[in-house]
Amino acid sequence: MAEKSKILIIGGTGYLGKFIVEASVKSGHPTFALVRESTVSDPIKGKLIDSFKNSGVTVLYGDLHDQESLLKAIKQVDVVISTVGDAQKADQVNIIAAIKEAGNIKRFFPSEFLMEIHLNHAVEPVKSMFEGVLAIRRAVEAEGIPYAYVSARCSTSGFLKTFTQSMSWFHCGRRRVAKPLKESMFQRSNF
Repeated sequence: MAEKSKILIIGGTGYLGKFIVEASVKSGHPTFALVRESTVSDPIKGKLIDSFKNSGVTVLYGDLHDQESLLKAIKQVDVVISTVGDAQKADQVNIIAAIKEAGNIKRFFPSEFLMEIHLNHAVEPVKSMFEGVLAIRRAVEAEGIPYAYVSARCSTSGFLKTFTQSMSWFHCGRRRVAKPLKESMFQRSNF
């Protein structure tokens, strides 16, 4: 059996991040969560961090704006999954710089989780949101970092439920792979 990837989730206490952390643990991956020290004092997120620790997650303290803490966390893992919120998506350039410096990452999943942006002709206000995502994609690709983009149709799933299939698109480099939503991306141990 192949060795499981060590996975770091940045933004693990957020809405989507907590589910990614849980799925990683349930799939048997050594799981790390980078959280801000100030998050521990939040009554709800503090309990979430305790539940992470109780389930075997290695909680690391750091911040998107503290390059040293990012680098230290990234050097411990094989895969980085960013689930930062919209307000912090542009700050992923700091993650990209730390991944480049560390040089050990097998796959980076930037936080976007949108519909596939290359297949749509967007108009405002969505166009501006896509431009930010494309800027991060260009930065990842320019640095030569192994990546995968997850396009999960989140923006349209509620509106077009009857018109779409239950599929998500995963971009691993230049390949596009459709996966049924029933199958977790964590069921694969080789990212």
